[in-house]
Amino acid sequence: MSIDLQFDRQHLWHPYTSMANPLPVYPVKSATGVWLQLDDGRVLVDGTSSWWAAIHGYNHPQLNAAVTNQLQQMSHVMFGGITHAPAVELGKLLLQLVPPALQHIFYADSGSIAVEVALKMALQYQLARGHSGKTQMLSLRKAYHGDTFATMALCDPVDGMHAMFQRQLTSHVFAQAPQRAFDDVWQHSDGQALRDIFQQHHTQLAAFVLEPVLQGAGGMRLYHPEYLRLARELCDQYDVLLICDEIATGFGRTGKLFALEHAGIIPDIMCLGKALSGGYITLAATLCTKAVADGISSGAVGALMHGPTYMANPLACAVACASLKIIQTGAWQMQVQQIEQQLQQLKRLTQYPAVKAVRVLGAVGIVEMQSNINVAKAQALMVARGVWIRPFGNLFYLMPPYIIEEAELSQLIAALEFIVQQDVLHQAQALPGA
Repeated sequence: MSIDLQFDRQHLWHPYTSMANPLPVYPVKSATGVWLQLDDGRVLVDGTSSWWAAIHGYNHPQLNAAVTNQLQQMSHVMFGGITHAPAVELGKLLLQLVPPALQHIFYADSGSIAVEVALKMALQYQLARGHSGKTQMLSLRKAYHGDTFATMALCDPVDGMHAMFQRQLTSHVFAQAPQRAFDDVWQHSDGQALRDIFQQHHTQLAAFVLEPVLQGAGGMRLYHPEYLRLARELCDQYDVLLICDEIATGFGRTGKLFALEHAGIIPDIMCLGKALSGGYITLAATLCTKAVADGISSGAVGALMHGPTYMANPLACAVACASLKIIQTGAWQMQVQQIEQQLQQLKRLTQYPAVKAVRVLGAVGIVEMQSNINVAKAQALMVARGVWIRPFGNLFYLMPPYIIEEAELSQLIAALEFIVQQDVLHQAQALPGA
């Protein structure tokens, strides 16, 4: 059955785009491995893992079987007053992977909601301990934590994609984005601005929320792991909770199972999503330490005040179990290492005047351009070369499925090198979103 693109254009609102003048969309009929098959029969190598989620590729037999088998039992039941085997099994698998101090799991239905839950945890924890003045969060410039209102308030209030909503958002404290690059030599002075922020604002801070090592949709910035270690020390010193948003970085993407492992720290709260279910069904989780859970439970309310309708959906939990079992085999480590090695080829793109910088870590390759990208033109050129790469702002990035083969990744790299030589810059307004 063909896809009615006219109906799509007239009635379906796609992410971060206009209904009056929408960007072109490309109809996908099926997906297998790292390949997207279009309605007209063309196939594209997917360089984005469907927004970083489909780490094992598409139409994976183990993941398909998990969904199919669970469907024979039940597709959904409420989690209020009910539990089920997929939720319990997933919890056991998660606790085998995350830092041991994280012992309590709250299932959510999207990454944004996982962060919202983390904020509620932090606020309820501080309130239960009598710290009624600790109501603000510390976040970073260039941060991105989601599109719901509480998470928009954590995104960069000046340069972020949600700046237009600032008058409607809760006011928080923002620190300068980390300036020291991931592989640079850390200087003590690099952390002074953060030390000053804590000294000045600690009495009002409930938690410090950050994306470990890789700031994602706020600018694809890689920063030094020592910044994370300093953040952990300052949170301990000033009685502020540390929340690590691992939604984009979790499950191997940066070369470690979780990006916080680059610094060897343990957060008080951690948010997971995207790759948690292998890119099959939306699912997220917020994990916390026993101290946080006990603190919330000892408060006047005595319960964490949140409960999504589709929380711990059995289908999502079942496929997440299958995805984590693949992770547990350890094959991802060699896959990501090989991807990282091949992505180093992107560094030759700095020879082109339109390219500002290239950054690589794990299965992440980032090409920063000198100015904003004409997204429609760039994507048309990429599709013509048999690849799917979705730029935003002045950034191209590659985050392919871990199963990608050398020849397929070579095709993505070659296409990207071709594109940066074309006249695809100078779009008047950047397309927001990753």
